[in-house]
Amino acid sequence: MKYNIVDGVKYTRKHEWARREGDTAVVGLSDYAQDKLGEIVFVELPDIGAEIEAGKGSAVIESVKAVADLYAPVDGTVVEVNEELLDQPELINSDPYGDGWVYKVEVKDESQLDALMDKPAYEKFVVEEDEK
Repeated sequence: MKYNIVDGVKYTRKHEWARREGDTAVVGLSDYAQDKLGEIVFVELPDIGAEIEAGKGSAVIESVKAVADLYAPVDGTVVEVNEELLDQPELINSDPYGDGWVYKVEVKDESQLDALMDKPAYEKFVVEEDEK
């Protein structure tokens, strides 16, 4: 597979990922999604303290090709944002699961994380997406 799909994170059907860190989850855009978007030129981060809702837009990612919403994988409160993305939005392209994380959220309902796709399920999902 040409996309980097990592273990230890959960994936949404809209291509966000979430990695549990204690009571919070780190959220970002999958390698598949950043590849489809192309060069990312701007990121609009959520406000710290913002209440986000699973499946709703929580940040905006702008590339040379398109403007896309980053959808929240879980309900919760934003506790930290990756301010490096304001000056270096391309970190999402170069390191989507590392330095390119977008925000951290205090998770309201742990079961929402459990319901997301693991690596094997997301790999299958991406193959199906590419066949469309």
